[in-house]
Amino acid sequence: MKKIFVFTVFMVTYTTICAQDKFFTKNGKVHFDATVPASPEKIEAVNYTVTCVIDIKTGNIQFSILMKGFQFERALMEEHFNENYVESSKYPKAEFKGLVNNISAVNFNKDGTYQVKVKGILKMHGETKEIETEGKLIIKAGKITATANFPVQFSDYKISIPKIVSDKVAKVARVEIECLLDPLK
Repeated sequence: MKKIFVFTVFMVTYTTICAQDKFFTKNGKVHFDATVPASPEKIEAVNYTVTCVIDIKTGNIQFSILMKGFQFERALMEEHFNENYVESSKYPKAEFKGLVNNISAVNFNKDGTYQVKVKGILKMHGETKEIETEGKLIIKAGKITATANFPVQFSDYKISIPKIVSDKVAKVARVEIECLLDPLK
């Protein structure tokens, strides 16, 4: 009986200590913009179904985004995005798994803004590609806000733009991420 008690105390303590190393959200935000500079029509959407986990000890970071979560200003754009471009019923999510390379430069015990370098694999539309970008980790009151923006070239993920609208949709989309992460409990 004493062994069970000691084991239970050990597991609760271990889980609590490990959980403090991880921060999490399931309400992150991704802004997507594929507007052609000269075009009067905006091709942009926002997605609030973004899950993110970061391990502040190892620098491992992971994002998962439901493709049907992108909300466009016009319903027809949203329909075309889901059915014709990203084929969200066939490829329901995009995922990024990577590493904050300079995690040791971030003082998680001190409020501030820290520049970070992130490298990893983005999987979308059945294709994977290594990406590298800079971002920020903003530490405030025990929480982390992770931000980054980077380009996504549609052809890298075999997303084709029909010729009829190719002058209205950029070949490279600008993606902006913002996630407010709380300690994982």
